[in-house]
Amino acid sequence: MATHKSALKRHRQSLKRRTRNRMVAGGVRNAVKRTRGFVEDGDIENARESLVVVISRLDSAAAKGMIHKNTAARRKSRLVRLVNKTATSE
Repeated sequence: MATHKSALKRHRQSLKRRTRNRMVAGGVRNAVKRTRGFVEDGDIENARESLVVVISRLDSAAAKGMIHKNTAARRKSRLVRLVNKTATSE
């Protein structure tokens, strides 16, 4: 365990950041899962509403530095294509 005052503070900060990061990452994962579930069930209306939430959470995670901005863009693009593809096929 750290003994210097600054190291103790760093440890406290890292624990807070870890908790915050895990919350953000979990929110993104759950929103993506929910959207994919709606698509699999063929519920396009709910999928579109859920897509708005996913995009918001991905943008937020990218802004906070949790994920790279290009990763967020790629995930958003793939989800939008999936929802649109399913909507046109029905």
